[in-house]
Amino acid sequence: MEISKLGEFGLIDRLTNDIKLKNPSSLYGVGDDCAVMHYPDSEVLITTDMLMEGIHFDLTYITMQELGYKAAMANISDVFAMNGTPRQMTVSLALGKRFKVEDLDAFYLGVRQACDKWNIDVVGGDTTTSLTGLAISITCVGEAKHEDIVYRNGARETDLICVSGNLGAAYMGLQLLEREKTVYYQQIDDINNKIKEAQKDGNDVLVKHLQEEGARLYNFQPDFSGKEYLLERQLKPEARGDIVSLLREHNIHPTAMMDISDGLSSELLHICKQSNCGCRIYEKNIPIDYQTAIMAEEFNMNVTTCAMNGGEDYELLFTCPIGDHDKLESLLSQDIRQIGYITKPELGVKLISRDQQEFDITAQGWNPLK
Repeated sequence: MEISKLGEFGLIDRLTNDIKLKNPSSLYGVGDDCAVMHYPDSEVLITTDMLMEGIHFDLTYITMQELGYKAAMANISDVFAMNGTPRQMTVSLALGKRFKVEDLDAFYLGVRQACDKWNIDVVGGDTTTSLTGLAISITCVGEAKHEDIVYRNGARETDLICVSGNLGAAYMGLQLLEREKTVYYQQIDDINNKIKEAQKDGNDVLVKHLQEEGARLYNFQPDFSGKEYLLERQLKPEARGDIVSLLREHNIHPTAMMDISDGLSSELLHICKQSNCGCRIYEKNIPIDYQTAIMAEEFNMNVTTCAMNGGEDYELLFTCPIGDHDKLESLLSQDIRQIGYITKPELGVKLISRDQQEFDITAQGWNPLK
């Protein structure tokens, strides 16, 4: 259905009519000029992300539902990275004429699935027209007690450096999707060139045959058997609110924390710069899934480089006082791994390889200015 047929009010009703507010802090949501929220005993955390088609996502291989889920989770992850609890979200879209009402339905379904998982209210947003592709702006609001908030600048010498989950899987999932996309478009270009040659030769029978072959190719689905985990990490990441809860249950209060969206290297440099410290992390301690290692070998890539610089893992990177060592060791089976420790700033930010060589850590994540 064309979006224009619904009109502004019809579209708002369609996208929001089944939204029910769940949080006591959400006093009023969609339906007025502003949402109304009330936080009498907590600090308010606010994070916003802007996602642009062709820069942050490619609709060749991500569905609108997956995109809605991933976009929401990226913001939810930011709130967890401050040791907060996400409560509300606003969603704004700018989209071109090629998008239908059903596309918006699918996108909002993904957003609601992500929000329902963490009991978050969608309280507003906006939809407008775009001439340059799909643009997404999501804002997530959360809360935390003043003494519970964890910033990037709290790491201190001798603190332990920890990560949740495993790293590099999302990046290898992206590499897999990009490879299949390249192969697909090469086949499409080949078919189109053959059709042009057949038309030039006046061979109508061959033209028809090639057009039918192209139609079949248009609906082609690559075989990703055995690689589902990598694709899920790229297309449907999870915010690690479970890790935040786990740390609270064991009375562990991180001194600094970030989510790993731009790669472990980049996030380590952020923490060290803002905490005025250095660090040592050990290559042998970086958690890497077996499928990630196998795929890196298939692409002839260094798996440690993938884990350090890949990004979009949305795992948590955090530092803790050395006195929490035993507590953290007891959580090894629950997806938390110690990978190094904080040092004096003059010692630099270093990776210790398996053969005990030291290498400077440099950020190779996404550069918004390029």
